[in-house]
Amino acid sequence: MAKVIAMWESGVQCVSLPMLSEAIGDNRRVSKVQQDEQRTQSQLPTELLEGILSQLSLRDNIRASAVCREWLAVAVSVRMANKPPWLMFFPKFGDLYEFYDPSQRKTYWLELPELDGSRICYAKDGWLLLYNPRTLSVFFCCPYTRELINLPSLELMYQIVAFSAAPTSPSCILFTVKHVSPTVVAVSTCRPGETEWTTVNYQNRLPFVSSIWNKLVYCQGLFYCLSLTGWLGVYDPEKSTWAVHSVPPPKCPENFFVKNWWKGKFMAEHNGDIFVIYTCSAINPVIYKLDQTNKVWVEMQTLGGMALFANFLSSHARTDLLGTMRNNVYFSKVRFYGKRCVSFSLDNGRYYPRKQCYDWGEQDPFESVWIEPPEDLTTFL
Repeated sequence: MAKVIAMWESGVQCVSLPMLSEAIGDNRRVSKVQQDEQRTQSQLPTELLEGILSQLSLRDNIRASAVCREWLAVAVSVRMANKPPWLMFFPKFGDLYEFYDPSQRKTYWLELPELDGSRICYAKDGWLLLYNPRTLSVFFCCPYTRELINLPSLELMYQIVAFSAAPTSPSCILFTVKHVSPTVVAVSTCRPGETEWTTVNYQNRLPFVSSIWNKLVYCQGLFYCLSLTGWLGVYDPEKSTWAVHSVPPPKCPENFFVKNWWKGKFMAEHNGDIFVIYTCSAINPVIYKLDQTNKVWVEMQTLGGMALFANFLSSHARTDLLGTMRNNVYFSKVRFYGKRCVSFSLDNGRYYPRKQCYDWGEQDPFESVWIEPPEDLTTFL
C-alpha cells in the first residue's frame, strides 16, 4: 500500500511538472502579447516621428537618438549637419582662385576672369560684393554660377560696405558709412536695380571715424558698425536712422595694444547675437558678445558648440557642425602648404597648429574671404 501511494505521488509529480511548465509558458506568452500591444499603442507613426526629429538641432537630434533603436534609425535618417564656409583666396596675378574647405582640408580651383582688377568688399549667402578701383564699379558675383549683378558706381576710399541678403532677394540693401567730420557721418544705401546711391548726412552724439578696419554686420534688420576705436554705430534702413550707441568699447588685454592691433579685430552675428573677436600676435583671442539689454560687451569663455570664422571683411558663425569644429575660432590663414587652417580651440585654450605666427597685421585684408560652400563640385577644376 505504501508502495502504491509512493507510485501515485510520483505519478502526480510527473504529471504536474509539465502542466506547470505549460501554464508558465502561457502566462509569458500573454505577458509578451500585452507588452507588444502596449508598445504598439505608444509608438508614433514613422512619418510623424520623422517630422518631429527633423525639426531638432543637431545636439537635440543626437540626444533623441538614444531613446530606442527605432528613434536612432529615424534620427540618423533626418539628421542635418551644417557645412562650414569655405575660404576663397584672391590671387595677386592671374585669374585662378583658390577655395579651401576647412572640414575636409581640401583645396579647389576656379578660373574667374570676370573678377580681374576687382577687390572683395563683403560676402554673404554665397554672393560676393566687389569693387573695381579703376572704374569705380560695384557689382555682385556668385562665383559658382558666374552670375553678375551690376550696381551704380561709387567711390570707395576708406569705408567698408555690407549687404543684408543675397541680391536676388527683395530685402537686399547695401550700406556704407564714412565720416565727414568726427561728429558727422555720411550714410550711403542702394538696392539692386536702383540707378544711384542715396546719401544722407547724420550728426553723432559721440565721435565716429570710419576706416577700412571698421567692422560691419547685418543683424535682425539693422546694420551694426564697430569703429576703429570700438564705438558702435547702428543704422536702421527701414526708418533711415543712424545713431552711435553709448556702449563702452570691448575691453582689451593690457598687453594687447601692440603694432597692428586694430587689424586683429573681427565681428560676426548669429541668431540676433553679435560677437567681437580680438587677437594679435601670440596673444590668445578674446571673444565678446553684445548684451543688448544692458548695453555692455560680455567676455565669452565658451561658444556653446558654435564655431566662428573670422575675416577682415566679413566673418561668419555656424552651429550644428560635426566633428571637432565646434567651439573653435577659424582664421583666414592656411598653413602646412595649404593643408590646415589656423584655428583656436576654446576647449583647450590653444592654437592649432602649434608654434605658428599669428600676426594678422602682416596679412593683406583683401586676399581672402569666407564664403558659403557650393552645392555642386563639378564646377571646379
